[in-house]
Amino acid sequence: MSEQIIKIADDFWNIRGEFKIAGVLNIGTHASLVRRANGKYVLLDAYTLNSALKAEVDALTNNGADIEAIINLHPFHTIHVEAMHKQYPDARLYGTRRHHQKFPGLPWQADLTESAECAALFADDLEFSIPAGVDFISANENLHFSSVLAYHQTSKTIHSDDTLMYLPLPGLLGKLKKPAVSFHMTLAKTLEKRAGAAQEFRDWAIQLSEQWRAAENLCAAHSASLLGANNSADSIAKRIRSALQKVEKTLNAHEKRYA
Repeated sequence: MSEQIIKIADDFWNIRGEFKIAGVLNIGTHASLVRRANGKYVLLDAYTLNSALKAEVDALTNNGADIEAIINLHPFHTIHVEAMHKQYPDARLYGTRRHHQKFPGLPWQADLTESAECAALFADDLEFSIPAGVDFISANENLHFSSVLAYHQTSKTIHSDDTLMYLPLPGLLGKLKKPAVSFHMTLAKTLEKRAGAAQEFRDWAIQLSEQWRAAENLCAAHSASLLGANNSADSIAKRIRSALQKVEKTLNAHEKRYA
């Protein structure tokens, strides 16, 4: 996984970055640049741009002057927050409650990313969705299932951090078996410990596949981007429903425990 910018559509770019565990295993991370209908731009999530990447972003955005906002969508994706703010200090800075708590000295906008008020500010271009029935900010900081998912209607692109994943298999396996969309492996540990949580998650996933059924592209952190131009198999909506079917055992076990 190398640092690069992938043009998803004429108004959506996915920035693929590096994230190394223990300084060795690169599982990747990402951010996205979106051109709004008003001609201005927003960044979804934060990533420290090297000189080459920054030159590409600056060339698109009038040297950054047209970037209106940086919207941090994942409570636990915080490594690049300060650096990206320094690179584009005039962009309005949005974050979750955890971002505000972790970096109280940054000039955060009052509306939290997970709030309806923040969603309303960008509703002309983006739809936001938060998984139901799971912890949004887990007490265990190693559990990163939930985030605010974003959907850009014009480019038909979903931007997801850890919640939805798309991981091509390596080598020969990748040639024999098509990669699948899946839910993050920490679902079982992040379902809220109460009756009804599993059904709420199930209902949310079904609603997401229906509400965003026109989606053709999926940009996922720590994995890869699924582009409509390269997708000869099932639609993303159908892939989300298939991902839900694969976690039914987890959901059923949770329901039996907390019935």
